[in-house]
Amino acid sequence: MTRLACLAPLAAGLALWAAPAMADPASINVILGPDVLERADELGEREVQAQASRLSDVVRQTLARRGALDGAEINLTLTDLKPNRPTMQQMADRPGLDGIRSISIGGATITGHVTTADGLIHPVEYDWYSTSIADVRGFGIWQDADRAYSRLANNLAVGRYQTR
Repeated sequence: MTRLACLAPLAAGLALWAAPAMADPASINVILGPDVLERADELGEREVQAQASRLSDVVRQTLARRGALDGAEINLTLTDLKPNRPTMQQMADRPGLDGIRSISIGGATITGHVTTADGLIHPVEYDWYSTSIADVRGFGIWQDADRAYSRLANNLAVGRYQTR
């Protein structure tokens, strides 16, 4: 019985520590902008939709982990999207492309707005692209787009909504 009594303060402390993670999570909606929709046939519709889902997931996970923007509504538009390596659709359309050695400057542009729990509306503008081919690291098709998503999510968590 004394062992359980010793664990009670620990359990209470953990419950208090986990309380922010159990708060009302932010609602995140991601849509594709007209330029991205226009290029969806070239990039592959499935991959483009997966990038919208990826943006939503990265923002949701980062905000939940950091306990930020609880109860907020976040509406984002993926307005530009560039892969670092050819997508499956691009390689199917142009067989000469090499999925490993063909690289390019990638990244993403995201706009939208955040409506905080207190009703304030904050416009969101963010973009990130590699500045040169030498900056392209890793072997992911969407390496720089993922970096843009992560940086946007971290900015939202600390209250920076416009960084363009």
